[in-house]
Amino acid sequence: MPRPADPYRRSLPAIAALFCFLGFQYASWAARLPAFKSRLGIGPAELGLLLMACGAGAAVSFPLVAVLMRRYGSRLLSLGSALALVGVLLALSVVPDYPLALLVAGLDGVAVGCLNVAMNAQGAALEVRHGRTAMARLHATFSGGSLAGALLASGVNLFTGSVVVHFAIASLLLLGLLGFAAPGLLTEDPAPGEPSTERRGRLPLPTRITLWMGLAMAFGTVTEGAMNDWSALYLREVAHAGAELAPLGIAVVSVMMVLARVFADGWRSRWGDGRLVRLGSAVAAAGLALALLAGGTVAALLGFACMGLGMAAVTPCVYAAAARHGAEALSLVAAMGTTGLLGGPAVIGFIANGGGLVWGMAAVACSALAVSLCATRIRFPALEREAVEPVAELLVS
Repeated sequence: MPRPADPYRRSLPAIAALFCFLGFQYASWAARLPAFKSRLGIGPAELGLLLMACGAGAAVSFPLVAVLMRRYGSRLLSLGSALALVGVLLALSVVPDYPLALLVAGLDGVAVGCLNVAMNAQGAALEVRHGRTAMARLHATFSGGSLAGALLASGVNLFTGSVVVHFAIASLLLLGLLGFAAPGLLTEDPAPGEPSTERRGRLPLPTRITLWMGLAMAFGTVTEGAMNDWSALYLREVAHAGAELAPLGIAVVSVMMVLARVFADGWRSRWGDGRLVRLGSAVAAAGLALALLAGGTVAALLGFACMGLGMAAVTPCVYAAAARHGAEALSLVAAMGTTGLLGGPAVIGFIANGGGLVWGMAAVACSALAVSLCATRIRFPALEREAVEPVAELLVS
């Protein structure tokens, strides 16, 4: 039985708290989008632009994140960006007009990009330092945080519609998570001397394997985002499910993804990251394609379950692989993933608008298949205790 002082047991829940933090923060303000729409007096197009501002902030944060990671390391960047996200949440609760809301949403995206890279660097470093898989469970806590944020929003709404009250409560809970995480985060003593000229001068061009990892991440997040945004509409308009069954599309995908991520670290140890990503995304693509061909509510729900099961390990494994290639690779892969998550569903919408929702969902299946094809070009490293040095760079320069 591991001792309470086991460094792995001490760091794992601390890093998991960061993942939970990000999921909780995002779900908290996303759940109040109708309130923002009403208070700011904006329409659907303006609301979509507000979401795109967040995505744009995350996408363009790549150069900044890489510099901050080299200068401060993942621990300080995690804590600083998390504090910034608390400030963003409070600012969103009182923002007086639409232009300022766009600015705050853009800043939220930048802070999300910073925390996303830093916490995944922490998770990858934990795996390498202790020779044990953890990334899938860490990503499961992100999903758990999103669920908790949505439940809090629903609970607060039972008593008051005030966004200020809701976000004040959420901010206190977020600060509690951050206080819990801080003592257990991984850290290293600074390396002596100044950074080399090569690292100080400019960002290096991405390597071929980094681009393949970025593409795999982008296609993977396109798939996840599209399932969240379009599954309910598909059930209602194509499968002709009742209004009470339509939300089950999102629920089935989310539950299967969380359950799979809880067990996926064991699968990674048994079969390896590469095989898990290739087979999982292929199963997701085939399951959804067969569901579209069969038609009907039951087939759709089974296809959605295949998507959640098959795609669950994609982002944890690709993030872990990217982290082994340094801060710049991880930052670029994270930026491409965020772009896919926020921009992909819009592309699926254009396809659905032109050819129908079945073709739109078929494009989602193709996106999952593209992940499997990209994964054949990625060398997923085996987890070894000796491979500490490449990831140590992610903690401090």
